[in-house]
Amino acid sequence: MADESNEQLVNFTLDGVEMTAQKGELIIAAAERAGTYIPRFCYHPRMAPVGVCRMCLVEVVGPRGATLSPSCFLTVTEGMEVITKSEKVKKAQDGVLELLLTNHPLDCPVCDKGGECPLQDQTLAYGPGESRFVEEKRHFEKPIPISELVLLDRERCIQCSRCTRFADEVAGEALIDFAGRGERVEVATFPGEPFSSYFSGNTVQICPVGALTAKPYRFAARPWDLDQVESTCTTCSVGCKVAVQSSGNRLTRLVGLDADPVNHGWLCDKGRFGFEGVNGDDGDVRVTQPLIRQGDKLIPTTWSEALATAAAGIASAIRVGGAESISVIGGAQMTNEGAYAWTKLAKSVIGTDSVDAQLGDGISPELIFSLPGATIDEAARARVVINLAGDIRETLPVLHLRLRKAVRDGGTRLIEVGNIATSLTSLSSASIVVTPGSEADSVAELFKKGGSDGVKAARKVLADYKDGEGVVVLVGRGSLASDAAGVERAAMTLADALPKAKFLFALRRANVRGALEMGMSPGLLPGRVSLEEGRTFFTKNWSTVPENKGRTSAQTLSALAAGSGVGALIVLGADPVSDFPDSELARTALKQAAFSVVVGGHHSETLSFADVVFPAAIAHERSGTTMNLEGRITKVAQKLVPPPEVWSDVAIAVELAIELGAELDLSDTQEAFAEIAALAPSIAEIGAEKVGALSGLDGVVLGHGEVAPTPLDPMAFPGLTSADHLGSAAFSGAVANVATETDFDLSERPEPGAGIVRPIALPESPQPGSLLLVTQRSLYDNGALVSASPSLARLVEVADARLHPQTLSEIGAGDGARVRIQSAKGSATFIAKSDESVDLRAVVVDFNRPSVDGVANGAGRLIDASGAHTPVRVEVVA
Repeated sequence: MADESNEQLVNFTLDGVEMTAQKGELIIAAAERAGTYIPRFCYHPRMAPVGVCRMCLVEVVGPRGATLSPSCFLTVTEGMEVITKSEKVKKAQDGVLELLLTNHPLDCPVCDKGGECPLQDQTLAYGPGESRFVEEKRHFEKPIPISELVLLDRERCIQCSRCTRFADEVAGEALIDFAGRGERVEVATFPGEPFSSYFSGNTVQICPVGALTAKPYRFAARPWDLDQVESTCTTCSVGCKVAVQSSGNRLTRLVGLDADPVNHGWLCDKGRFGFEGVNGDDGDVRVTQPLIRQGDKLIPTTWSEALATAAAGIASAIRVGGAESISVIGGAQMTNEGAYAWTKLAKSVIGTDSVDAQLGDGISPELIFSLPGATIDEAARARVVINLAGDIRETLPVLHLRLRKAVRDGGTRLIEVGNIATSLTSLSSASIVVTPGSEADSVAELFKKGGSDGVKAARKVLADYKDGEGVVVLVGRGSLASDAAGVERAAMTLADALPKAKFLFALRRANVRGALEMGMSPGLLPGRVSLEEGRTFFTKNWSTVPENKGRTSAQTLSALAAGSGVGALIVLGADPVSDFPDSELARTALKQAAFSVVVGGHHSETLSFADVVFPAAIAHERSGTTMNLEGRITKVAQKLVPPPEVWSDVAIAVELAIELGAELDLSDTQEAFAEIAALAPSIAEIGAEKVGALSGLDGVVLGHGEVAPTPLDPMAFPGLTSADHLGSAAFSGAVANVATETDFDLSERPEPGAGIVRPIALPESPQPGSLLLVTQRSLYDNGALVSASPSLARLVEVADARLHPQTLSEIGAGDGARVRIQSAKGSATFIAKSDESVDLRAVVVDFNRPSVDGVANGAGRLIDASGAHTPVRVEVVA
């Protein structure tokens, strides 16, 4: 039998040297892999080749001799002879550059691209050195804004089409294109339509000249002024690889790095430009010193007084109501090390199991840990993807790009089951819009006879995958106005019907998966172990473990609002008032709290209810590790020195434990990670060696054991060539060494998943005779990050109410009418929008965006967290 790997290779000659290439590989890519860089402008490895710039011309020897051919457009064939260094090639390169520079302005001294410009670099390396053209260069008004975030200098453009191809091919938002003819060709938006893409910053990054520039970076710094580290974006749970750049202890920009299994070099604009919220250290945006309450005001104080006050309040609550009266909510914005330290403080020192990183909008950890997990790459290579997570373009934008490419170019078939149409509906093979709560019933119909047209189309897609091989299910909360039971039952139904299917959980918050792995959920201990199964092991190593399962965030807030059961509340890096679905319940609960401690980096309404506030380091001010939605552990690097009185989450937990009369034995982040690697079964399973080798790699996925290098684009940002200089080698070494030389008793460490039982959830039936509220998140909302970033805050729009045209007709409203939506919790007014994709019994409103009557979170005022669904009435406002 022939070796299949050899059949995929072809032999060719590159500048007289015998080489091998993958079958179908482009010459430009094969040459680069062999160490020969061919200059280029239009070529990008993540987009289809077009061969328009002709900078990559090489000689290819054929029957009629050597001819010039674009290496970005020609694939390597068996026996091909390629010449990249010859007089003919040199003359072609000279001619291309001379032509491009005919009209290119001499802007280098003031151009943001200066110092990292491929046109500048390649002119020096491959250009003629002088030009025969002396005519006047063309001139345009400069710059012109094509969006709130991107500026265009038209005279600098070399028409490589990278930006227009990205917008069309990758983002699926063809909002820019070429207009004009001849020398008047320019990149332009459509009349009245700005370049309002969630991914516009990528066009700035891949532009090979300074034609597209980002407003937040324009004239902010020069490349040689910048210091940078490789890190992980923690805006959402995709975990994109980034280079974080700063100057003078202020962030200047984030640049996407090409991590093959994760983000392919792309970033969403929220992740790219949200760094402005880190720089907001003027005291109005950032919390920069400890605060304690005196009467109706929070006043600055010392760390010692703040810690003593917090410890006294917690101790008093324990004396009155016991350790179980303490609740901890939040933690998903922390690093793994911070989450572990606070879990150990809560469950070992304080003695409460009421710790929950999910703010009433997540998926049961038992379900997450009991179903076989999929990676992002597996989802992007799947034969069928079943989406139960709503519109992920709004919540997990780069995952949306990966899945869009898989469906558009990779042959993946998409089946959607949810309450709303999504950004991928137009590409789906079957789309089933269901009433909230009926997701499981619709999924069950896939394996019966009959059903709607959507069900029949989906059944046809699944016909060739009856055992689930090649199927990935994306599970998430498509609507915050209903509980998770419907989508959880749907996932369990698919798991039983398709035993070989894998599941990817669309958890939104940056490190919520890591927080759950660290035990930040009722009934769980670090390492994916139930409280009962892990009690013996953790009691030996921690000294104590809670006896009873604690409260979720929703149960804690409900108990507080009712005035019973909760003696003290600790909020970790969260804002329940704006982030918990039922904002009125959260606000009432915080007002009722007898004593509360808030740990955070930004001012918020939640903070205004606190008795003690601890200022914590936020993204890019701390080091450690994070975990994305697939369970991939990666490094986060500290780039900035935080304000003087701002501490890390680990340090705060350690010092509070001391005030409570205990020791966490965690002196720093390295020691915390070492303890995690030793004690947490799911982390220990992958081995200290792999855990300690995260620096400069794409990370390691729990249950997959993969560690892969990050390829870097040699054309862009050449200063970042390896991770060796990023200051993380010492961290990795410390982790590996301490984790293997531990004093812990590991003899009875449980297996990952011990005691985890898949939940059985039976949702209530929706009430007949009323509409059901469907509430989804949007990328730009009134959350802390967007509000603290001036460039993003301008992009928050007023929420509208989307209803089916027939529903609008029944209530006597037209498209654009003002309508009042009333629930059992409250009311808010919105502008009605006709949308045929909405279910006849539903009304769709975006979460945490203002309504037209001035409510900051109109949907949050309506949601009732006490029920399985939120029934509402809609009436026209006169």
